[in-house]
Amino acid sequence: MPSHNYAPTREDKFAFGLWCLQNRGRDPFGDQTRPELPALECIKGLAQRNCYGFEFHDNDIVPFGAPAAQRDQIVKDVKRATGDWGIKATMATTNNFYHPIFKDGAFTSTDPAIRAFATQKVMNAIDVGAELGAQVFVFWGGREGVEVDASKDPVEAGKWFREALNFLCEYVIANNYDMKFSIEPKPNEPRGDLYLPTVGSVLAFIATLDHPEMCGINPETAHIKMAGLNPYHEFAQALDAGKLLDVHLNGQKPLRFDQDLSFGSDDLKEAFFTVKLLSDHKYEGTIGFDCHPYRSESDPWDFVDRNLRTFKIMKDKVRQYNENKEIQGLLKEIHGANPGHRGLMAKYSKDQAKKLKEMSFDPNSLASRKLPYEKLDQLVTELLLGVL
Repeated sequence: MPSHNYAPTREDKFAFGLWCLQNRGRDPFGDQTRPELPALECIKGLAQRNCYGFEFHDNDIVPFGAPAAQRDQIVKDVKRATGDWGIKATMATTNNFYHPIFKDGAFTSTDPAIRAFATQKVMNAIDVGAELGAQVFVFWGGREGVEVDASKDPVEAGKWFREALNFLCEYVIANNYDMKFSIEPKPNEPRGDLYLPTVGSVLAFIATLDHPEMCGINPETAHIKMAGLNPYHEFAQALDAGKLLDVHLNGQKPLRFDQDLSFGSDDLKEAFFTVKLLSDHKYEGTIGFDCHPYRSESDPWDFVDRNLRTFKIMKDKVRQYNENKEIQGLLKEIHGANPGHRGLMAKYSKDQAKKLKEMSFDPNSLASRKLPYEKLDQLVTELLLGVL
């Protein structure tokens, strides 16, 4: 396939977090290696690369503690720029983790004044997001956790978190904002343990909210792998529940610190199946990237191009997979066993239960069926390596 066919288009619905481009290459052992780009320069660069949208924390565009007049002018400038450059603000969120006030949590701080301040900060960020047209507002609880279990009762902390989200849902409703909330799970870092560490825990939490219909999940590849789980399965659980509102794609070596590597840089097969899942199940949200350039880079643009191109290549690999006769033949064989037994448990009835109980099965015969998974996996490997 010609190289230019992998160039991004607005129809791909790609989006990047401004914080990714503004990352200065600092780490716990080294100072910054590049200057921070102004928000408007980031947005313009994304628009020039045909990105559909950008994502932002409140303080990515408005400095912490900025007076109202400064805030209004900044938002006005960003809004004008998005119209001029044809790019959308697709997701907003709040930086409730950087300032020392949040050292022991925002919504789950033991200090009710801090919980109130955090909620106030989110309301202001929601206003900015709504003004810029963002329809998804993400909650990443970067400080919502503990190092010392004796410090908090996790049941009480969950109540505080729930209280804040219920209040904020009502705020959105009262202001007639076209916006949904999305919770981003992470198992740890920067806290020793974070609340709501996985997709499953977030699904359970959403079910306890006053407005579960307004809330969904924003899974991130790296966070999932930090927990030792499979991104393909975690994304699938959110999709199956109808709660996949946004995605954050990146790369990560399992069980390490949050590396935020470029998408596909660490595991091509994993990247392939993530793209396949989103394509096969017709995910309609934005394709968001939350990763950082290597600190050896002087600017973020090769990094941006790399992520967009990898996704496009993987999407083409999905097409090849779906059209490959040998792969599809194996899948037909694997899934073609005993067609007469399909749908037996689709709907319960006493007659159906009686029929099932009276059926005769030969376990040894069923166990003897060959499953050519080595061959199937090798074909996927060869497809990704360009052999097929």
